[in-house]
Amino acid sequence: MINDLPRGLTSRHPVAEDHARVLAVLDRWWGGLKGEAGAVERALLLPRLYFQHFTSTSLLIERPDGELAAFLVGFLSQTEPDVAYVHFVGVDPALHGQGVGRALYRAFFGLVRTQGRRYVHCITSPENTASQAFHTRLGFTATPVQPDYDGPGLDRVAFTVDLAPRPDGPSTPDRTVTGP
Repeated sequence: MINDLPRGLTSRHPVAEDHARVLAVLDRWWGGLKGEAGAVERALLLPRLYFQHFTSTSLLIERPDGELAAFLVGFLSQTEPDVAYVHFVGVDPALHGQGVGRALYRAFFGLVRTQGRRYVHCITSPENTASQAFHTRLGFTATPVQPDYDGPGLDRVAFTVDLAPRPDGPSTPDRTVTGP
C-alpha cells in the first residue's frame, strides 16, 4: 500500500480493533505533552468511530512483529467537495527522521487525489512545535494561532496544502522533505 517505507515496515487500513492499540501509544509518543490534560485531550480526539467509519482514508504502519509504528486518521470533507482532512497522525519517536510521517502523508495525498480532492487541511496545538515544523516542511501553510478553535482554551494552528500541480514543477507535497 505504501511503497516508500523503511525496510520491514508494512502498511494497511486500520480496523476497529486497532483503536485500543493506538490509544495505548499516545502518551508515550507525545512525550507527555501538556501533562494529564493533554493525555485526556488526545484520547478524546480519537474515539472508536474513526476506526469504524473512516478506515478507507486512514492508514496504519506496523513493524514485522505487528507492533504499531505509525498511523494517520483522515477523511474526505462532506461539506467541501475539494477538501480532505488529516485528523490525527502519530509516528513512534524511534522512527522520527526516517520518512515514515512523510510516507503516510504522501499515501493520504494519493488516496484523496483519486477522490478529486485538491486541498488537505489539518490542525495542531500551538505547543506542538515539532508538528508545526513538520507540516511546514511538507509544504503546508499555517495560520496564526486560532484561539478557542476546539473549545474554550483549546487553541490550534490550522494548516492547508494545495495538491494541484504547480506550473513550475510537481505539486508542493511531492517535494523531498525530511520529517518525523
